[in-house]
Amino acid sequence: MRLPVLVMTVAFVISTVLFGQTTPPATPRGTYKIPRLADGHPNLQGTYDLATLTPVERPRGANATMTKDQARSLEIATAKRKATGDAPIAGDRSAPPKGGDGSPGPYGNVGGYNSGWLDPGSSFMVVDGQIKTSLVVDPPDGRVPPYTPQALKRIAGQRPRATSDAIESSDPGLEKTPGAYDDPESRPLGERCLLGFGSTSGPPALPDYFYNNLHQIVQTHDSIVILTEMVHDVRIVRMNQPHLPKTIRKWLGDSTGHWEGDTLVVDTTNFTDKTAFREATEDLHVIERFSRTGPKELLYRFTIDDPATWAKPWSGEYTWPATDSHIYEYACHEANYAMGGVLSGARMREKEESEAKAGK
Repeated sequence: MRLPVLVMTVAFVISTVLFGQTTPPATPRGTYKIPRLADGHPNLQGTYDLATLTPVERPRGANATMTKDQARSLEIATAKRKATGDAPIAGDRSAPPKGGDGSPGPYGNVGGYNSGWLDPGSSFMVVDGQIKTSLVVDPPDGRVPPYTPQALKRIAGQRPRATSDAIESSDPGLEKTPGAYDDPESRPLGERCLLGFGSTSGPPALPDYFYNNLHQIVQTHDSIVILTEMVHDVRIVRMNQPHLPKTIRKWLGDSTGHWEGDTLVVDTTNFTDKTAFREATEDLHVIERFSRTGPKELLYRFTIDDPATWAKPWSGEYTWPATDSHIYEYACHEANYAMGGVLSGARMREKEESEAKAGK
């Protein structure tokens, strides 16, 4: 997954501020009575805002946690950058220079969103009273394990794929990704309005660090539905059911659930290589755990396993704060109007390069 510039900037600041800091003690929780449905299981229903400044991976050299003062300093700096980006833009300004003006994000290049449209989060994630510097908690260094030699060979030999992990603001361009504009199927699923980018839909459900951060859980005895605001994706978790036959593959996998005490455990297999989470194979296996830890939050944990892709399984966790905000329609549609222009532009460029080589 490629993270937007704002998140990468915050991660860099974390690494420079927190190196060598000590870990603060956990804050003990008071007694909390979990609300329950008629069947006796915890009531997980509600709308949750997954926006956070905490990156998926810990910056190298940083500790696992930071102090309140350190977090506040970084949050204030982020708010100032956003305020600067939200400043009015002169309507009579000249066109941006070829290749962009060098400022962060798509809005500083040749067009795209002003930062006012973006909502990458304004605070860091807190788990059990500790302010974490990464979602990944295992391996202990907070980093995703390295790819296996098999995975590196597979990735190097494949054509560009329209996976859910590609983020439209981090397009490397024709020079670095030949064939990325050959046909609509080469474009990211998020760009084509088919699936939320950045694995926001899951599994695992990760922050997209962009916008439309809300998720809603609706719960019955037999099924649990998770609605993602981004591209209005919906996951249906079938409770206490076996997995579908391996011949049936789904973009979001086949999710089955069961309760372990007061924790909802969701087991997902049967993926398709059309989504390819972080270049995983269709044999990806994801286990998620949802626990209510307070009246206004859930604790979400996930474990990723794909022996053909990573040297070992890895896990992460973060809180899902409840919100009273409303989920709005994500009015994105497949075959959006820009697609024809994007592909036509690529064909024109290829023609110009071909003519230049021929000396015309």
